Amino acid sequence: MDATNNFILKNATIIDVESGTSFKGSIEVDNGYIKSIDNDLPPRSKTIDAEGKYIIPGLIDMHCHIKEDFAAHFVASGVTTVRNTAGNVLQLKKLIDAPIDSPTPRVYSADRMIDGPPGLWGPTSVGNFVTDDPEEGRMEVRRQKDAGAQFIKVYGWISKEVMEAVVSEADKWDLEVSCDLIHSSKVNALEAAKAGVKWFEHASGFIQAIYPDWYPMAEQKIWDDIDWEYPDKEKIKELCTQMIKYNVNLCPTLTIFDQIVQMPKYWHPSNAVTEAVEGEGGLKEHWLAMYKEEIEKALKKQLGTQTQFIKDTAKIYHDLGGTVVTGTDTPGGVWTWPGMALHRELELFVEIGFTEMEALQAATIKAAGSIKKKDIGVIKEGTIADMVILNQNPLEDIQHTKNIDWIIKGGRIYTQEEILEKIPTKEYLEKEQEKFLAAYEKMMAAHS
Repeated sequence: MDATNNFILKNATIIDVESGTSFKGSIEVDNGYIKSIDNDLPPRSKTIDAEGKYIIPGLIDMHCHIKEDFAAHFVASGVTTVRNTAGNVLQLKKLIDAPIDSPTPRVYSADRMIDGPPGLWGPTSVGNFVTDDPEEGRMEVRRQKDAGAQFIKVYGWISKEVMEAVVSEADKWDLEVSCDLIHSSKVNALEAAKAGVKWFEHASGFIQAIYPDWYPMAEQKIWDDIDWEYPDKEKIKELCTQMIKYNVNLCPTLTIFDQIVQMPKYWHPSNAVTEAVEGEGGLKEHWLAMYKEEIEKALKKQLGTQTQFIKDTAKIYHDLGGTVVTGTDTPGGVWTWPGMALHRELELFVEIGFTEMEALQAATIKAAGSIKKKDIGVIKEGTIADMVILNQNPLEDIQHTKNIDWIIKGGRIYTQEEILEKIPTKEYLEKEQEKFLAAYEKMMAAHS
């Protein structure tokens, strides 16, 4: 498409996620922002007739672990913003500082996760920090704040004492704390909420709050005492009612659990994005390694078994008025297609009882609001022109969000093919990794 970011889209059906309605209208884009929305806009030198098209805001993946390797895949899928829930902000600096109209998503990011010993992902490294010392936890929060982290992530083996210290220190710098408590035997969701944790990834820690003896490595008898197929919704509602009081946010990441349950018949749409992933080797090789029988068996038990519980928790929390947003955990687990997996998350939201509009809101305006961003996630005058042009109405069938005609990122119009042409080469990525490791060592030496 023409690269200009000054144009008018006319005759489109605009999905207004703020009001929960749709209407026919025209959108004027000027220098990357939406200047006006009207039915009678004067023609410009570039006016695009979008008759028969449906326009939604750029989608937001609220839980992923992005890298430059597959960043373009998100935007090619209509995902124009991501929340990176642990990694390394130094490694993501190019993505974070990219121009408004770049073919990579806006990145709202945590730095390395803070875990307890011995570290579920190993000892302290570029992606995680392991400690049982509350003061070390405080120091790490300060270091992450200086590095540019926009929120703090704590992980499942962290002690209650370190978690409380991390939250206390993060509060001083106006940084919210997110937790993944799937593997925790020390802290449950209600305890974390009382400590001030704001975000609950995978709706984790909720099971432990109801069944205190359970965690993924618990004895089989403890597993057998829980009805995983038909969770106790009254107990879940009672817990969610308590959690609502702390105004916490849930990102259930249904996709990753569903893909594990479906193995080997995982969700696999056939389109330009998935074809690009399959042709590259990196992610495909990572996921294929999960097909070893013993790994698949462990994943299905430890994670897949929780799926219905997490679905019920997400729907009940939403029905009670809590904030529930969409996320995928890409590229974790198996076949969490970067960008495209968010469309599966939308489908799963509808399957558990969200309306199509509510699912779209969870991936746009509610997601943006949960991280205090007013200039994305909505088609409105004065906001960034991040939009997805669809060929079919997603309010009739949420699966239509995959039928993408164009993507508009920061006012620049792209086709999927144009974005996927921007995928970096293996040689470039190897050089960038070398630069990052050298810069990381220098930064850590300065903080030692």
